[in-house]
Amino acid sequence: MKKPFVTEEKLNEIVNVFNTPFHLYDEKGIRENAKAVKEAFSWNRGFREYFAVKATPNPFLINILKEYGCGTDCSSMTELMLSDALGFKGEEIMFSSNDTPAEEFVYAAKIGATINLDDFTHIQFLEDTIGYIPETISCRLNPGGVFKISNSIMDNPGDAKYGFTTEQIIEGYKILKEKGAKRFGIHAFLASNTVTNDYYPTLAKTLFETVVEIKEKAGVEISFINLSGGVGIPYSPDQLPNDIRAIGEGVKKVYDEVLGAAGMNDVAIYTEMGRFMMGPYGCLVTKAIHEKHTHKEYIGVDACAVNLMRPAMYGAYHHITVMGKDNHVCDHTYDVVGSLCENNDKFAIDRKLPKIDMGDLLVIHDTGAHGFSMGYNYNGKLKSAEILLKEDGSFELIRRAETPKDYFATFDCFDVFDNMRSLEDLD
Repeated sequence: MKKPFVTEEKLNEIVNVFNTPFHLYDEKGIRENAKAVKEAFSWNRGFREYFAVKATPNPFLINILKEYGCGTDCSSMTELMLSDALGFKGEEIMFSSNDTPAEEFVYAAKIGATINLDDFTHIQFLEDTIGYIPETISCRLNPGGVFKISNSIMDNPGDAKYGFTTEQIIEGYKILKEKGAKRFGIHAFLASNTVTNDYYPTLAKTLFETVVEIKEKAGVEISFINLSGGVGIPYSPDQLPNDIRAIGEGVKKVYDEVLGAAGMNDVAIYTEMGRFMMGPYGCLVTKAIHEKHTHKEYIGVDACAVNLMRPAMYGAYHHITVMGKDNHVCDHTYDVVGSLCENNDKFAIDRKLPKIDMGDLLVIHDTGAHGFSMGYNYNGKLKSAEILLKEDGSFELIRRAETPKDYFATFDCFDVFDNMRSLEDLD
């Protein structure tokens, strides 16, 4: 059974100030986790976690991670701009994008971000775009095939659009060296949301062995190895969470076995986790506003897929707690739904829950990453607020809810508000 990080009493206090729905974040949990990650890799002198901004692009939350030495991993111009505005400098920013527009390479180069190239053709594209090859450069590896841990298939890199092949990356480093690059990195992301302590060590072994091969065949010494993300969280109550300290020890073991044996003991290890850093420390708070008894039993809430897209997009499981009813028997079967004109706008399907009454608060767990950030405005729905539950028990609005004025703001050629009638006008 998952328990919310917020008590019923505190949540009612917050709801008295801010309307549902909203995303709520746990400062205490975020800090404890960031500290654990830093400690887990403290054996590596150059270690840095580059938080994946796309997971939770909120400056208040990113600034918390900054206190623990984290950098940022960016995949777009606006994420680069946000990182720069927050005071991240040069190599504290990793730019890992794909199908990258020229202007984004230009901006990344100007702020000194480390550019992580996604494709062999991007070497020439980057040089043509910015006029040179940066002294520090990274390349993304996709070894292809199916990625396995023991006998378990984790993912299918061969079907992914990202990265160089092994042959391309070796040739790529030769070219980059000839063009003036002096400090090199390598990056790979081979599986998503893994809930096993073996993923990072297995990926690390693949990368470490490739780095040794690159040194032998290209004459290039890799300075940093980016294990990227992929370390997941237990969305369902029956899953055991990853142990980041065990993961760190597992990576150290293969580091010593492969890189240590090759005399490469000064290679820095980077990570760029989003889900693991923030996922469990956010939740979506929503209220039951309708019930429907037809071919199934439905509970309609005031949130929808605009607020949390993952269940609608690919059937992702998010645990739901009905506040104040933790000890009640889960003897009702509901589809918990939002109000979009799409039948996949469902937070839960045939979910066993206690009886839900109108006005009950529902906490949808593990929305701290890829929750708010994946939101959109279909049906003219507006994005919700984000609130931080602070360590001292106080709470703070860290992003206000959108208003109709925000929604219409991009209609520069048509002033909606000049032509819009209010409810009072219609009386």
